[in-house]
Formats: sequence, C-alpha cells, structure tokens
Amino acid sequence: MRHGQTETLDEKHQRLLEAFVLRARRVEEHSLAADWDALVELTRMSINVRVERGEVRISYELPPEEVVESAAARIRPILLEQEDCFHMKALSALGYTCRAAPQDAAWLRAARAEWRTRVSPATRDESGYWVMVADTSTGEERDLDAYGLAMAWIYGDVVHHDPERRKEGDTFGLRDRFRAAVPLVAWAMVGTIELLNFVRALNEAGMLNLRQEVFNEQVALKSTAWEERAEMYYAPVGAQPPSLATSPMPEGWLPLSKASDLSVFRHHIAGQLLNTESAPSMTYLPSPEEIEAARTPAGGWKRDQLAARGVPWPPPKGWKDELTERWKAARPAGPPAPPPTPAPAPADFAQDTLDFG
Repeated sequence: MRHGQTETLDEKHQRLLEAFVLRARRVEEHSLAADWDALVELTRMSINVRVERGEVRISYELPPEEVVESAAARIRPILLEQEDCFHMKALSALGYTCRAAPQDAAWLRAARAEWRTRVSPATRDESGYWVMVADTSTGEERDLDAYGLAMAWIYGDVVHHDPERRKEGDTFGLRDRFRAAVPLVAWAMVGTIELLNFVRALNEAGMLNLRQEVFNEQVALKSTAWEERAEMYYAPVGAQPPSLATSPMPEGWLPLSKASDLSVFRHHIAGQLLNTESAPSMTYLPSPEEIEAARTPAGGWKRDQLAARGVPWPPPKGWKDELTERWKAARPAGPPAPPPTPAPAPADFAQDTLDFG
C-alpha cells in the first residue's frame, strides 16, 4: 500500500495476520513450548494431595517464576486489543477469509468462544476457582477468583506495577497470584500456537496470501553467544564520524589490526572496552536453547550432531541441567558452583493428583 492510499479490507486482514504470525512464532519458540505435553498439562489446575499421619497436605509443581514471567511478556501483545497481533483480530481476519468454508468457520467460532472463556472469563464459575481468606484479628474477609489473581500477578507483579491490581491481590500473597497465572499463561500459549498452525495450514492451502518472510525470519535468539566477521576502525574522541554506512572513512580513522594498541580503548569508568579473545580455540557446545530448538522440526541442530556432542536422543530426564552445566563450563568464566541437593521426599505418604481443569 502506497503512502496516502486507503487500505483495502484484504490488505488490512493480511497486515493483522502477518503481525499475529510473527508474534505467535516468538511465543512458539519459548522454552515452555518445547515440551508440548508439559505445556498442555500446565493449562490444568492440578494439585498433589498427600495424606500423612492423619494430616492432609497439598503441593504444586510449577515452572520457575522467571520462566513464566518471560512467557507472559511474549504472549502479552496477543492479549491487548490495541495491538495488531491481538488474538481476536486474527480470528476476525480469518473469519472473513473462511466465511465460505463451513468447516473452517465452525473451528474459528469454537476457538473464539474458548479463548474468551479461558483468557477473559465473564463469571467466577468460568474462572475455575476462587480463594477466600479471613483475618482473624480484624474479622475482615476477602475473596478473589483465579482470573483476578492471575491479572494481579501479570499486571501488578510482572509487566506493570498497577496499584489497583496489587491492592486487589496483595491479601492473597504472591504464591496464590502466581499459581493462578500459570494456567492462564500456558493456555494463552496453547491457543496462540494452535491458531498459528491453523494459519500455516490455510496459507499452504492457498486460502491466504501471507508473505513467506513472516514464516521464515528469525523471531527469537537460539543462542546469545556468536562470532561474526567484521572490519573495525577507530579514531580519537571528537573525530568526524562517517555520514553513511557505505561512506569512506573520514580522515583520522584507522583500521584495527594485530598491531593496534588496545590500551587506547581503556575508559576510566568502564575499564578496558576492547580485549583480545582469551580462548580462540575454546570447545563449542550447543547452548540449552539450541538443544530445545532441535526438539522441533524447525530446530537448527540435527540429532546426529547432538549425539556427536554426547547428547542422547530422546534427551533423558535432567538432560537440560546437565547440558547447561557443560555449556557453562566451556565458557571463559569457568564452571558455575554446583546446585544444592534437593531434600528427599518423605517415604511414608499416599499421593493423589486432582485435576480441576
């Protein structure tokens, strides 16, 4: 669309769907989505019940808060009405495209209804459960449903510091807020990835005409350590910089070489800004993120490559922790301190899992 031209309805739908695809692919590449079955399991509110010596105890096994927090950050634009990648905008665009295909239209109606129920429930019953607390010293009683608790964590603890959300959820504590947020974040990821695959199928079938770049371009880093070939130039502070990337270097700029004196790059506050590589022949291991990517068909590492580096397939339980230690040990900073040994679970207990999904 040229500047000043009115956007057609088809162009608008294509723009919204392409925005959704890019953001949804970033959600798809989050570590929580590497194990699909485990992600789906997180969408359910399951608790472990333990009866020991006449006492009932319940326990929860949830991912680390930092992991869920980063997932919430990736999914958040898809939850916001003002964003082009908003989930409901993608559904509306697809509804327009599939209006003559009854089977696809029915799937979209069901997806829209389920998204509203799970991500923005209208009633307490749709929210799933609620928590009630009482202050025995003041007699004050409060209750809040799972959706309110989840929103208090997302907007009070994570992506914002909303005072109203914090006030609403503070009484219940961080654990209750986080516990409620995990199924919501997980389900939003599941719904987003399922819709992404639906878009892929329609595009491959020729029902959509989305640019192939939105399916291929890099949307998330697999590794944050890399090396690239470069030409470097330096000049005294105050020297005229080049005007364009393709412009010749102005007078006074020198190319960096082995003979260059790196001491000129020392700053009185930041220290040495440019260093020679300390371990040029350092053994390279794939990072944990690269290994996770290899678990999907789009992954960059082949199984035989992983096997050559001592990573069996399928990865055994604890493979990620072991690989993380090996990967860190190969870094110049040296190996990290060993993690604390977890306390063994009591042997004399009976355990059941209750599913409130």
